[in-house]
Amino acid sequence: MIYLLTEAYQHLQQYFGYSSFRAGQEELIKKVLNNEHSLGILPTGGGKSICFQIPALVKTGTTIVISPLISLMKDQVDALSAAGIPAAFINSSLSRTEYEETVYSLRKGDYKLLYAAPERFESPSFIGLLNSIDISMIVFDEAHCISQWGHDFRPSYRSIIQNIEQLSSRPVIMALTATATKEVEQDICRLLHITDENTVITGFSRDNLSFHIMKGVNKRDYIESYIRKHKNQSGIIYTSSRKEADHLYTFLNGKNIKTAKYHAGLSEQERKNEQNRFVYDEVEMMVATNAFGMGIDKSNVRYVIHYNMPRNIEAYYQEAGRAGRDGEESECILLFAPQDIQLQKFLIEESNLDFTMKEQEYFKLKQMTHYCHTEKCLQSYIIEYFGDEPVQKCGKCSNCQDQRESVDITNEALMIFSCVKRMEERFGVTLTAQVLKGSSNKRIKELGFQNLTTYGLLRNRKEKEITDIINFLLAEGFLQLTDGKYPVVKLSAQALPALKGSMKIHMKIALAPERVEGTENEELFTKLRALRKEIADREKIPPYVVFADTALKEMCTYFPRDKAEMLQVKGVGQAKYEKYGEIFLGEIQTFLQENPDLTPTASSALSVSAASQNSKESDMASHLISYNMYMENMSIQEIAKERNFSPMTIQNHIFKAVKEGKLIDWDQLFDEKLENKILEAASNVGHEKLKPIKDELGDQADYFTIKAVLAKNDLA
Repeated sequence: MIYLLTEAYQHLQQYFGYSSFRAGQEELIKKVLNNEHSLGILPTGGGKSICFQIPALVKTGTTIVISPLISLMKDQVDALSAAGIPAAFINSSLSRTEYEETVYSLRKGDYKLLYAAPERFESPSFIGLLNSIDISMIVFDEAHCISQWGHDFRPSYRSIIQNIEQLSSRPVIMALTATATKEVEQDICRLLHITDENTVITGFSRDNLSFHIMKGVNKRDYIESYIRKHKNQSGIIYTSSRKEADHLYTFLNGKNIKTAKYHAGLSEQERKNEQNRFVYDEVEMMVATNAFGMGIDKSNVRYVIHYNMPRNIEAYYQEAGRAGRDGEESECILLFAPQDIQLQKFLIEESNLDFTMKEQEYFKLKQMTHYCHTEKCLQSYIIEYFGDEPVQKCGKCSNCQDQRESVDITNEALMIFSCVKRMEERFGVTLTAQVLKGSSNKRIKELGFQNLTTYGLLRNRKEKEITDIINFLLAEGFLQLTDGKYPVVKLSAQALPALKGSMKIHMKIALAPERVEGTENEELFTKLRALRKEIADREKIPPYVVFADTALKEMCTYFPRDKAEMLQVKGVGQAKYEKYGEIFLGEIQTFLQENPDLTPTASSALSVSAASQNSKESDMASHLISYNMYMENMSIQEIAKERNFSPMTIQNHIFKAVKEGKLIDWDQLFDEKLENKILEAASNVGHEKLKPIKDELGDQADYFTIKAVLAKNDLA
């Protein structure tokens, strides 16, 4: 063994240029050189490949490496060949001639390593080929794929086990992965007959990575700003769908940010070309689905951004872990929005998984959701999830760096606990929050929950705030959530000390950002300036003579709809209106028609002044008047006609009232199925503008319903 280890160190220096092994590498190499089946769980960037490449050089015969992605085999073989290590691959990309040449060289013993896809082992001719050569070792790369509990389970991986039993010899087996829960670890060991003492785990902590969760941000604006602040740095952005990847790719390139894209909708050659552009630093950004990244050895990725919340922590940690493989400080950012949860539920339901597997996916989604709401150190939360000893604080994640003061929410928590109990622990987060808010929706009335003593206890809070507190209590273990498509909130034993009055519960409460009222719309301002310049050129006068900038800005703030409102704009007199007013009104109305999702910041201000509202209206904000009329079962059209507003303005009034905490019966506007469709469309095209969402949905929903769904999910 000493001689073999000496040889291993010589090969490490000769072929890879390293003088010492990283944590776990030497231990695994010793086991395989001693012909013991072994499992290595090393973090991404921890040097898993060395664990089998060095023994392959030391041992006689050929090492067979089972690799899950055909597209990556050539890159790995090219890298080995460049280092002077004879290697080859067999997959469907080879021509008949190339295949025969590879087989001929393999039988001659020319290769130390052969990469093959798991599906190859289903071929009797391939098993026959393996029986004709001297095999030193079989390696299961990305071994979590073999376990049904793994986040990337592949049946073809599992079937390999029975097929390798047909081999005339029984070579030593090594399994390697970066992400395995205790359950997955045990499953791999059971299937491959690996003992506990031959399992090497170096820990899941990545000390050079800082994790951040961003909530409530405009995702596209955030990404554009982040990229511009991190020029000359490589980054990956993961999306949940091909369509979303395409949209973001188009958006970034439109902003002159050179970006590649990668997803299963591209041809194999297109994927290869895009991957090469990124790997060879021709572009700095890669926008991709989870089809990208497995086996990519680009060491200088400085940040990974998840545009949507992934379905589970294993996938998230594997994808985020592609940052900082060189050990340099790197960032992992998750842009969280509530509709991400609905999207992932939709994807689970649309999958071909059986009931048991779906329940497992829902359990993992629940853990991922808790990660997004916890106030623990994010690095600690992740490594604890994998069964490792948690760190106290990493000191650099968004939770560790959160400077907000903790607020005592014990009273609110007790109200929530009481409400959950009085609802007999049979309902989900949303309905629990609605009961506490005092909602009057149809479901609550049907169930008689308006008669509960906890009904309306938190009516002074917004429904979203109540939901956030419930999610926090779930993440911290005071409440539990069952698995499945329709999870139910239950009390946990951890809530007992609070119920007995022996402990306090604290939560960091987000401060509401200051709202800037009366800000002009810059896009419309540009259009009105161009119109003013056109008129000024035609009349051969300076532009300010037509209208001053201050007048244009007020038009772009209040969006006047008629002569009376236009005359309320400072700088617009009767003579100016007669000359230019109708032209500018027409431009404003055209702009509003092209942007139906636009919410004027104070459109009522001009109207109130111009129409001399009666004393009742002057005592109440205009949007609340519209809301009250709507709650009295008047239609949008009826309110618009009576108040002399456009229907769009009335809609905006109603949703403004809802944002301020007023109640509305969502069930009268849409059902859960339509809500999920709208949220999926918003996830695909972004929720910043309504028109792309409407185009995505076609006739399935009107603008008002889309606005309603976005408002309910705090996206409007």
